[in-house]
Amino acid sequence: MQERAKRLLIVDDEDRIRKLLRLYMERDRYIVDEAEDGANALERALKHDYDLIVLDIMLPGMNGLDVCRQLRRVKQTPVLILTASGNEHERLQGFEAGADDYVVKPFSAREVAFRIKAIVNRSQAVPFSGWQRSNGGTVILKRVVIEPAAYRVLVDGKPITMALKEYELLLYFALHPGVVFTREELLKAVWDHNYLKSSDHRTVDAHVKRIRTRLNGASRLAGAIIQTVWGVGYCLQDF
Repeated sequence: MQERAKRLLIVDDEDRIRKLLRLYMERDRYIVDEAEDGANALERALKHDYDLIVLDIMLPGMNGLDVCRQLRRVKQTPVLILTASGNEHERLQGFEAGADDYVVKPFSAREVAFRIKAIVNRSQAVPFSGWQRSNGGTVILKRVVIEPAAYRVLVDGKPITMALKEYELLLYFALHPGVVFTREELLKAVWDHNYLKSSDHRTVDAHVKRIRTRLNGASRLAGAIIQTVWGVGYCLQDF
């Protein structure tokens, strides 16, 4: 059976950037759609099931962060943020909005293409396959059930939406209940630490915050399972 072609949405108000990334990704047989403003990007993202969205922050009308936030309410589509600033605050804004990765402008088109393919491959593989439980890989906690084969999280039997990195981080915690991890250990285990600096520990904080918010929305008891261990990091306690 022939593998389905991967489909991307590239969102940037600079025609040059869209065309450059399109050129690189079409070489690898990706189907590429384009949008040059936030409203059009959100409409396309909600209408189609993309394998990944490349999203500039600075867009006419609705900015990229708002697009990402609104998308995250209904879809888990992986998002790679493009930003003109490499400062920590803007990176954290991107992660808090639901982005899976970021690239600072000016960038190497080859690097962006590599990151796109890496994220798409991770999103379609069953994560942490070496640690799956014998009961089909499903991880069952008291209030939370994680189904790796379906990339699904259930809280008290109800599915909740999570971005890829949120899901992977929650799964990593759930597979190691009671173990206290430092932020650096979590960056190494869940993120591609070749690109994220080990000192960028606030990336972990932002994702933990979003996971808690999503779990809290379904159950306050579920939202409390990831505990902060002050001065060290985080651990999962299945109350």
